[in-house]
Amino acid sequence: MTGPVAVTADRGRTPVEGLTVLYDARCPLCVHLRHWLMKQRQLVPLDLVPAASEEARRRFPALDHSATLSEITVIGDRGQIYRGTSAWIVCLWALAEHRPRAHWLATPAGLPFARASVLAAAKYRSLTAAPCGPGDGACQVPGTEDQDGRLPSVLW
Repeated sequence: MTGPVAVTADRGRTPVEGLTVLYDARCPLCVHLRHWLMKQRQLVPLDLVPAASEEARRRFPALDHSATLSEITVIGDRGQIYRGTSAWIVCLWALAEHRPRAHWLATPAGLPFARASVLAAAKYRSLTAAPCGPGDGACQVPGTEDQDGRLPSVLW
């Protein structure tokens, strides 16, 4: 039988040095949360970019941009991709005041609460967002129309 194994960790190194948050710029709740995130003291810099925008497509060409309109997506500077509940937790982890809460939300005890919060936000969003339909220019995200200027059906 062997004794305990010592594990050394580079505690001074942050695994992520920057995060890009893709948010739905057409959604009032998403825009509100974007402003809230920008006002917080950040331990890890957050760059907030409208989902499915030309900028998002330029930065992340391999990403499914239509999916980023329906679910928050966060991309780490080393290529990590977080979606849904994990994306919200990593956003909180990046904030000085909320990092301890993010650590708790990532535990088996906290994860159900995090999931419920994300589901509640999604429900609120679905009830307050303006409905999109074929040809509805108000729902258009720049750079998502086809060659004829029409929106792809996946967005409505």
